[in-house]
Amino acid sequence: MTMRNNVHLHEINKFGSMAERWWDTQGEFKTLHDINPLRLEFIRQYAGIAGKRIVDVGCGGGILTEALAKQGADALGIDLSEELVDIADLHGLESGVNAHYQKISVEELAEQQPGSFDHVTCMEMLEHVPDPGSIITACSQLVKPGGKVFFSTLNRQPKAYLLAIVAAEHLLQMLPKGTHDFKTFIKPSELCQTARSAGLALQGMVGIEYNPFNKQFSLGKDIGVNYIAAFERAE
Repeated sequence: MTMRNNVHLHEINKFGSMAERWWDTQGEFKTLHDINPLRLEFIRQYAGIAGKRIVDVGCGGGILTEALAKQGADALGIDLSEELVDIADLHGLESGVNAHYQKISVEELAEQQPGSFDHVTCMEMLEHVPDPGSIITACSQLVKPGGKVFFSTLNRQPKAYLLAIVAAEHLLQMLPKGTHDFKTFIKPSELCQTARSAGLALQGMVGIEYNPFNKQFSLGKDIGVNYIAAFERAE
C-alpha cells in the first residue's frame, strides 16, 4: 500500500453518493450536525482558533471546516471524495463562509506542506481507512511544533458495537446502515500508542455521549463508544 491509496474505495463511493444530502440537518448526517458544536467546544478547550491555519482531514461535506472558518480560522478541508469536496465548496459559496477545500490525501499534503499548520483536526475518519497509523503520522507531520492535533473515532468495545451499530444504525436509524464496521474501531490505548510513536503527546480525552430520552449529545467521561482526543506535537 502506498500513501496515496490509503483508502477503501467503497467508503469513498458510499459517502460520495450521499454528498447532496450532507447538509440536510434532519437527514442521514443529522448526527454529524448534532455533535459538531461539541467537537468545536472540545477543540476550543485546547487550541485558539481565530487567526490560526487549520486543516480538517477527511472533511466530508465541510461541516467542521465551515465551523472552524466561522470562528476565524484559515480553514482548509481535505478529502478524497470529489463529490464531497464539490458539495463543501458549493455550500461555502451559498453560506458565504470562507473555507477552502482540496481533493488530496493527508499523506500527500504532509509531503507538500510539512509543519505548516497551527492545528489539525481528523474526525470520524480513522475507522474508515486501511491504515489509520499512516493518517496519524501524516497529521503529526502537518502540524507545527507545539500545535494541536485532534482525533475522534469509535472504541472497539462491545458497548460501541451495541450502541453505534445495532442501536444507531438499525434500531434508531440515526445513521445509514453500513456506516460503521466494528473491526475497524480503535481503542484509545491503540490511538495513544500510535500517536506517541508519531511524536504526539496526549493532552486530553473525553467521550461523546448520547441520551436517548432527550435525544441530546454531550461531552462526558464515558469513552466506551465515541471519543475525541487532543494531542500536541513536541516542540
